[in-house]
Amino acid sequence: MNADFISAIQELGKEKGIDSELLFQAVEEALVTAYKKKFGSAQNVRVDMNKDTGEIHVLAQRLVVDNNSSVSANEISLDEAKAIDYRYEVGDVVEVEATPKNFGRIATQNAKQVVVQRIREAERGMVYERFSSRENDIVTGVIQRMENKNVYIDLGKVEAILTPNEQINGEIYQYHDRMKTYIIEVKRTNKGPQIMVSRTHPGLLKRLFELEVPEIHDGVVEIKSVAREPGMRSKISVCTDDDNIDPVGACVGHKGMRVQTIVNELRGEKIDIVKYSEDPAQYVANALSPAKVVSTDINDEEKICRVVVPDYQLSLAIGKEGQNARLAAKLTGWKIDIKSESQATTDNGTEDDENLNSKEYLSSEDYLNGEKEFKDVEEDEN
Repeated sequence: MNADFISAIQELGKEKGIDSELLFQAVEEALVTAYKKKFGSAQNVRVDMNKDTGEIHVLAQRLVVDNNSSVSANEISLDEAKAIDYRYEVGDVVEVEATPKNFGRIATQNAKQVVVQRIREAERGMVYERFSSRENDIVTGVIQRMENKNVYIDLGKVEAILTPNEQINGEIYQYHDRMKTYIIEVKRTNKGPQIMVSRTHPGLLKRLFELEVPEIHDGVVEIKSVAREPGMRSKISVCTDDDNIDPVGACVGHKGMRVQTIVNELRGEKIDIVKYSEDPAQYVANALSPAKVVSTDINDEEKICRVVVPDYQLSLAIGKEGQNARLAAKLTGWKIDIKSESQATTDNGTEDDENLNSKEYLSSEDYLNGEKEFKDVEEDEN
């Protein structure tokens, strides 16, 4: 094995960012395998390679045994061992030169294959380590292809897979479009790392705000909770310990530029930013924004918040197909029952079964599955 080959291994290691010692170790292991395959697998051998000249030596390893013992191929008698070096004793291992003729040609052929394979394995390992540490983070890639409803995104040295379950309904994906996605899982496979990404995960919205809003990135403003219906509407609650900072205003940005950047990235998904409060009643009232709340009544045992809103805002509080109430319930973790002001006055704080079934009193639970459609209450003019 000539010096040029050794130099090539060292250069490849630098270029690929792989420790050249690992490549040399792989070459030595491959040479041992090649030797045993061609010259006898029963022998214990070690390959010693000079990393400057490329000179190779195959050393047979033999165990020193007593002179009276029968000697096998992997053993050497004590007298023979002492003839090599008088310091050897029974139980020591003697290395004897066993390099065959023309072994350099065989070594080179095997070494090339092993180096290429080991570089591929090392690159896969490096890519896996790089992206496994970035789970629950955002990556930007270019759409390369679409197969069986899966979207494959080029992230540089590896492709990410956006499965149908992680795609936003109605979102159009086109070749060569740049797009941000959220890494949900990195798997190690025989063909290299498999990176699963999402466009629907609530973490995507949270990370987009962290990237776009310096106050969140610096920890001055904290995101307390995120509720999302991908492609349609989201709610995010924020707070801060700094009295001089408006957490909602920081997220919205000057003339709404910060939040608009995120809306554009999510292809028009509407985002409500609300202020977090330690008071559940106030928190629920904030979460129902943009609707105005007249009063709230908290039931701590059942974790239900009964909300009263102006008559003209009942539809807004509930939202289309109950979306606003549903997102507010997810955001706060409270069940929310919404009642119009006139209904609350009529009932004086009590509801009979007929009133509970009327369209003026609606529970967020009615809309958790998005199966019912709200219709505005129409008063009978007669």
